[in-house]
Amino acid sequence: MDDHKSRYLAKPLHDYILETGVREPAILAALREETRTMAFSMMQITADQGAFMALLVRLLDMRRILEIGVFTGYSSLAMALALPDDGRITALDTSEEWTAVARRYWRKAGVADKIELRLAPAADSLQALRAAAAEGTYDFAFIDADKENYPAYYEHALALIRPGGLIALDNAFNMGRVVALDDPETGPNAAIIDGLNRQIRDDDRVDVSLIGVGDGLYLCRKRL
Repeated sequence: MDDHKSRYLAKPLHDYILETGVREPAILAALREETRTMAFSMMQITADQGAFMALLVRLLDMRRILEIGVFTGYSSLAMALALPDDGRITALDTSEEWTAVARRYWRKAGVADKIELRLAPAADSLQALRAAAAEGTYDFAFIDADKENYPAYYEHALALIRPGGLIALDNAFNMGRVVALDDPETGPNAAIIDGLNRQIRDDDRVDVSLIGVGDGLYLCRKRL
């Protein structure tokens, strides 16, 4: 595996994690390798992050998952493989091209019936879910989409997950840019992510932990 996305861990040690701490199914490895050849391949989560999220699904006995941002489907596939037979994922994205790859691998893995893909702007899909009385019904929400809308996605996810449910926000480090806000080459997304990270830290609606998996993963448990 050559999945070194993080700037925060030496590559030899990250390779060691992948070698000794990840049991990657062949179907996930194939998807990761195909995605590696595509434009924007860095948008894919790392194999160790996929393994961590699959463990969370099993550990917390999740049944209903909300995914905001699909890309080629690695994260949704990793979670779907960990779900029980009655588990379901609502997956939100806007790209027909990228999600066509995801659909193909979902079918190959035999989990397509567990995943409902909604192709529309995520804000619209999230508002529709809330209007359809889905608030408080999801066990887990994974946010990995356009960074400028992360604050809105976080608020929607907080409404849609149940008390005791979990939100995970990917790219919490924004490739290390959150600690380089004064650098003139740092774009506006870093300030958005940094602001949200600090907002979440102070949000008494959730219990939190920011961990150094992949490009930073912020975990937020909705308090009972």
